Amino acid sequence: MTVEFLYFVRITQINEREIHQSFEAMCMRWGALDDNGEDRIRLILRDPLNTMTSESATPESVKQLLISEEFGDRLSGLNQLRQLDPAVAFGLIRSALTDTNVRVRYAAVSQVSTLGQQDPALALELLRDRLLNDPELDVKAAAADSLAALKLQEAFPDLEQVYRNTEEWLLQFSIVAALGEMGHPDGFALLEEALTSDTELVKTAAIAALGELGDMRAVPLLIPFATNDDWQVRARTAQSLGQLNSDDARPTLEALAQDSVEQVAQAAQRGLTA
Repeated sequence: MTVEFLYFVRITQINEREIHQSFEAMCMRWGALDDNGEDRIRLILRDPLNTMTSESATPESVKQLLISEEFGDRLSGLNQLRQLDPAVAFGLIRSALTDTNVRVRYAAVSQVSTLGQQDPALALELLRDRLLNDPELDVKAAAADSLAALKLQEAFPDLEQVYRNTEEWLLQFSIVAALGEMGHPDGFALLEEALTSDTELVKTAAIAALGELGDMRAVPLLIPFATNDDWQVRARTAQSLGQLNSDDARPTLEALAQDSVEQVAQAAQRGLTA
C-alpha cells in the first residue's frame, strides 16, 4: 500500500472492541479507495493526547515510562522512543512487545516496522513470535504489516500458515496486503487464492498486492475484474494493471480509460502512460 490511513482514537476513552468495530466500519464505509483513487486501508492507531511531548526524552526517562504500572505512561514512553537514537530505541522496545496491555503491544509491534532495521534478524524473531503467539487479532495484523514493511521474506511460510488457519477477515486482509510489499515470489499462489475470497476487502487487497508483486502471471487473473460492478475494484484493477505494464493489459486499460467513473478512468490513463 502506498498511502497510510491515520485513524485517531482517544485511547483513554475507547476499548479494544470499540477500536476494532470502528476500524471495520471505516473499511466498509470507504472500501479500498478514497474519492481520489488512493489507498485508505492501512490503519495506524495514534493517541492525540500523546502525540506531542513537552520535554526531551532520554533513554532513562523513556525506560522508566515503559516499566510504569500505568499503561498510559507506557504508551507515552513508546511515543517518546521516536526522539531517541533508533538503535537505543530498538533495545528499549522489546519489553513492550509482550506487555500485558494489548494497546501497548499493538503500538510496539507497529514501531518495529521501522526500528527493526537496526537488527533485521532479531526483528524477524520478535515479530514472528507476535504473529504466531499473540492472543489479539490486532497485534497479529500489525506484526504481519511490520514484517512486510521490513521485507523479511523469511516470514512468508508463517504468514501463509496464519492466513490459512484463521477465519478473521481483518487478519487475512493484513496478510494479503503485506504480501505485495514483502515481494516474496511464492506469495503469488496465495494472492491468486485470495482473489476468490468471500470478503470484498480481502479480494481488493489481493488485486492491489498482485500489482505490487510484479508477477506478469497476474495479468489474466486481473483482467476479469475490469468489469466489476464496484468502481473501486475497477480502479484498483486499473492501478495494478498499470503497475504490471504488460502489453496484454493494454486493451483492458484502454477500455477502463473510458470508464464512466472519473477515478477509474484516471487510474487507467496513468497506467497507459507509465
